[in-house]
Amino acid sequence: MTGRPVELTVRPNSQKAIVAMDVLSDVLRSVRLTGGVFLDARFSAPWCVSAQLHASDCKAFLASPKQVIAYHVILDGTLVVGLDGEPAVTVGPGEIVIFPRNDSHTLSSGPGLKPVKADDLIQMSPDGGLARIIHGGGGAETRMVCGFLGSDDGYNPLIAALPRALTLDIRKGTSRDWIETSVRFAAEELAAGRMTSMGVMSRLSETLLVEAVRQYASTLSEAESGWLKGLKDPHIGRALVLLHDDLTASWSTDMLAREIGLSRSAFIERFTEFVGHPPIRYLTALRMQLAKQHLAESGRPIGQLAHIVGYESEEAFSRAFKREFGISPGAWRDRQSAR
Repeated sequence: MTGRPVELTVRPNSQKAIVAMDVLSDVLRSVRLTGGVFLDARFSAPWCVSAQLHASDCKAFLASPKQVIAYHVILDGTLVVGLDGEPAVTVGPGEIVIFPRNDSHTLSSGPGLKPVKADDLIQMSPDGGLARIIHGGGGAETRMVCGFLGSDDGYNPLIAALPRALTLDIRKGTSRDWIETSVRFAAEELAAGRMTSMGVMSRLSETLLVEAVRQYASTLSEAESGWLKGLKDPHIGRALVLLHDDLTASWSTDMLAREIGLSRSAFIERFTEFVGHPPIRYLTALRMQLAKQHLAESGRPIGQLAHIVGYESEEAFSRAFKREFGISPGAWRDRQSAR
């Protein structure tokens, strides 16, 4: 998707939209995201920086995330966000800029300024607290906190469906008051070295993404396609609800097609058009993500986990897992334990 970063405001939900958002919540829960804030940035005009998140910025939370979502929360002042090939957009206090695929971008006090690398300006906290940037020419001030959401999972249909950048105005959202208060409180606590746990920021980071995605989904036109648009399609939305409601059921393409009232061929074509994968391939990917979650968080035997994620035998589950990730479930669990 090209064009300026998508600006989001809250719109009332219809019953169909509520169902779609339930599926959206299921997908977000199925992908384990870890988030946090790593930088307190204070600029004074004129200024311009180029920025992109690196794995090292997330090392306190994730050793080597396969997917990273970067975001900036503007607390005071304004700034201009630039992405290659797209028009710049100005954001102000109470707005959040999210980069679902961690694209390189510029942040500045105005157009026409030469950027310096934000990495070169970071001042690490000697006591292990929040890193800082203090930079600029002494003019109008802008302050923001920078955070991330990361995942060890490589496949995420939700992230693939989003544009390169989203701007979320929390002042217009239903969660406005508590999100803004939480962001400011957490930023102050982190900057002062008083927050010992990152659990609050991880939850807040996830909430910001959920709010942005909910609002973005409400802006899609009838002419657009894609996974999020599929949630609103009466047939594909129903299929997604069925799959996410019970991943362990013995679903087949024929069974799903009958449930939603389409022929087998029409269902496969329509599902693939919206979601990007045939229905059973999509179901397998979801089951594998669920399997990794259980493997990482529980000590259940592999055979028991096989039934939990919808396989009739340990052998069938192990074959499917190895096809997906190139490693057996037991070896994957051992690797996670070692890390």
